[in-house]
Amino acid sequence: MTPRQALALWLCAALGAGPVLAQLPSIEPVKPQKPVFVRPYMAADVPPVRENNSPRFERLIRAGALYLTAQDAVALALENNIDLEVARYNPLLAQWRLQRSEAGGLLPGVPSVASQAGTVAAGQGVSGSQMAAGVRGGGFGNASGQTSNATITQIGPVTQNLDPAIQHTSAFSHTSTPQANTTQSEVTNLISKTRVYNTTYQQGFLSGGQATVGFRSNYLNENSPTNVLNPSSAANFSISAQHNLLRGFGNAVNARTITVSRMNLRTTDHNFRNQVIAVVTQVLNAYYALASSYDGLKAKTTAAGVAQTFYNNVKEQIEAGAVAPPDLITAEQQLITSRNAVVDSEATLRQQEIRLKELISRRGTADPVIANVRIIPVDRVTIPDADTFPPLREMVAMARENRSDLAAQRINEQALLVSSMGTRNGVLPTLGVFGGVTAAGLAGTSQRVPGIPVPDPAFIGGFGKASGQTFRFEYPTERIGVFYQAPVFNRQARADQAIDALTIRQTQLSNSKNESQVEVDVMNAVVSMQQARARYQAAAKNRQLRDELHKAEARKFELGASTPYEVIQQQRDLITAQNDEVNAAISYTTAKVMLDQILGRTLEVNNITIAEAGSGQVARQSDLPAEIKAR
Repeated sequence: MTPRQALALWLCAALGAGPVLAQLPSIEPVKPQKPVFVRPYMAADVPPVRENNSPRFERLIRAGALYLTAQDAVALALENNIDLEVARYNPLLAQWRLQRSEAGGLLPGVPSVASQAGTVAAGQGVSGSQMAAGVRGGGFGNASGQTSNATITQIGPVTQNLDPAIQHTSAFSHTSTPQANTTQSEVTNLISKTRVYNTTYQQGFLSGGQATVGFRSNYLNENSPTNVLNPSSAANFSISAQHNLLRGFGNAVNARTITVSRMNLRTTDHNFRNQVIAVVTQVLNAYYALASSYDGLKAKTTAAGVAQTFYNNVKEQIEAGAVAPPDLITAEQQLITSRNAVVDSEATLRQQEIRLKELISRRGTADPVIANVRIIPVDRVTIPDADTFPPLREMVAMARENRSDLAAQRINEQALLVSSMGTRNGVLPTLGVFGGVTAAGLAGTSQRVPGIPVPDPAFIGGFGKASGQTFRFEYPTERIGVFYQAPVFNRQARADQAIDALTIRQTQLSNSKNESQVEVDVMNAVVSMQQARARYQAAAKNRQLRDELHKAEARKFELGASTPYEVIQQQRDLITAQNDEVNAAISYTTAKVMLDQILGRTLEVNNITIAEAGSGQVARQSDLPAEIKAR
């Protein structure tokens, strides 16, 4: 609602001209309003579904009847149609899918916390010495030789995890390891107390690589008298990176999912507009069909009344001896036929009511508010005196510019081209470069061991000294390498690329056909309107003539110059002409609604904005006539 509309509604309420529309609750998820460090780890609050109809129904129901103009029916559908309510979630889903794409892909291979328990650094204590020597103590060694936060790299056209990831693990253990050979430990039961602290920071890049920074601290206290440092602390600081050079290389390839998600967001908007146009078209057709059913029922009721009058007249003529008694049977048959036509017309009207109720409410006839309410269309089918069409070239250009389905097709074609970069890049072999540097540190409390020299003073200390050694890179380890992989036949990747390319060509041909079909559709719609107008004019003229003939034949019968059969025949022809006129009128209205849909101007013609359709809140008030509002 614009500020001007809001001010107008407020003034109307203040002057007693009408109530201000109640604000409907939003269906958009509410993001948590918490501090920035807590917000990423809190779920969004998704409001419950809106199950009740808008208050507009209550303002339009009077004396057990729902009085509707065509615009009121459209407004009710925009606020309450269940298909539109379902479609309103699609743009929201597209926005969250875009956010998901912008985060990149997840990296597997992160070990669980349990794998950190009891780990020690190489060379730290008896267990670390055995691990460094490639020996497992006693066959029951529960000290894991895995390094924490191991990373399994994803090589190929898979987008890296673009959201930075921070992981910390703290593990504490108390282990007892029986020693079959006590030469090194000099104890039969090696008891170890460990504390492991491990922190990593990982970041992926759209170019096709990722970097990891990690720091690990290991504390060990053993009961072995042979440890020259006990307790001891070991620290490890590492920086590593890897990058794809062929397959999975480049921002365009790795960002294709993000680009497609942004395109899908635009496509979703066009699809929602198509859904709104489809619902409005259905409502208008159902509304005017109901209005025509009322006209048809009125005509058949009038015909039944005429048949009853004629039946009574025949009875009088028989009593007077002017006609033969068998003629009464013919008149009675016509009366029964007319009454059956009224019953059939009432059934059709009820069906049209049910159809319209399903379109303009959330639960249709299951809603007790409108279950037993009669719908009274205020607007009637009117045929203008003449139709003015712009030149065909202008109408075709208008349709190609305004049609949301054509715009969505163009975007989908572009999305396929963007996605195809992945399969085209996937044909390349895998070539990646990786490298990193690791710095280690070790320190502990000096312990006198007979026959073993006193440890170097550089290693005597605690966690601070071990950490200092790592950050000064006193004991660095550098590594760099290249990884290459090439399937021998590469049939799967080549087949995927070919399938993708063929699908694009097929889509392009289909879209080209749909673009060309626009001109045919416009021409057919114009011809349909012209034919419908011609049929209506002929049907209206025929109904007028049949009415005059029927009245003339009835007067002749009253004067004794005609027979009941001839009067009944004229009455049947009149009923047929009335039906033809009603059907021709609804055919013209349907053709006009269809032309607006083909030209993509349905919303503009009916003064509908996408903002109103998206929120389910129509600002305009009902335009019922004053005599109906007073009821």
